[in-house]
Amino acid sequence: MAKGGAADAALAALTQLGFAVPRALGPDLGPRIGAAVARRLGPLTSAHRIAMENIAAAFPEKDAAWHRRIADEAWDNLGRVACEYVHIDTIWDLTEARDPKARIQVDDATFARFEELRENDGPVLVFAAHLANWELPAVAAAKHGLDAAVLYRTPNSRPVANAILKLRQGVMGELIPAGIMAPTKLAKALQRGAVVGMVVDQRFGRGPRIDFLGRPAYANPLLGNLARRFDCPVRGARSIRLPDGRFQLELTDPIPMPRDDEGLIDVAAATQVVNDVIAGWVREHPGQWLWMHRRWR
Repeated sequence: MAKGGAADAALAALTQLGFAVPRALGPDLGPRIGAAVARRLGPLTSAHRIAMENIAAAFPEKDAAWHRRIADEAWDNLGRVACEYVHIDTIWDLTEARDPKARIQVDDATFARFEELRENDGPVLVFAAHLANWELPAVAAAKHGLDAAVLYRTPNSRPVANAILKLRQGVMGELIPAGIMAPTKLAKALQRGAVVGMVVDQRFGRGPRIDFLGRPAYANPLLGNLARRFDCPVRGARSIRLPDGRFQLELTDPIPMPRDDEGLIDVAAATQVVNDVIAGWVREHPGQWLWMHRRWR
């Protein structure tokens, strides 16, 4: 076997083991252990320094102890997310009855908004962010019987990418990998009237420069470009982590998009509006956001 093949095989085996352990631990114990491990090991990594710098810059009015607490909560959340991947089907237990003891909770307004999406024809764009378990909004669309397409970022490692794709297939609608063909595929989904979702809170060096949490940052204009082309409703979706392994799912009403002198959606201004919504979410639950990436570089 060639070196590359051997390395891929070894990584594939490690990936399977990495998924097998939280699967064996179950949807309750697994995330708790993942959180404990991440809380212990996360602060030892270089990513922790990035997180602390980001938190301090976003919340300069808070003291160092508060910054450390938020970073600790962010590592806790990331450890839980990692171990929840293999249990998405089990975690998702929302039904029409909306059991108040279920893992997935939605209020009346969000439930009605999902019904609107199911009953209305035409394309819709939905944005999300790396908050709580950020996979759940994509699951929500598919589980509500919507024609859904989701943009996702492919991990650099092929074995890891294949393993994650296998977990996502069947619970998230059409999966469209980020890349040169993604805009075309997303446009085709919108042309057929699908609900198209994407996570939009990461840095995109070729995008417009916006304000995000009080600092200039480059943002991805893809959602704004698609909204301009199709002139379709834009909504936000998020999950909020609750105690005892539960989540609150929220879907917004359509968000008005700024328009230019020709009456078309202004891409840069729309990108700012979307990121303003996300910034509000982050400020509401700062310990549930992914502070470890270089959003502002």
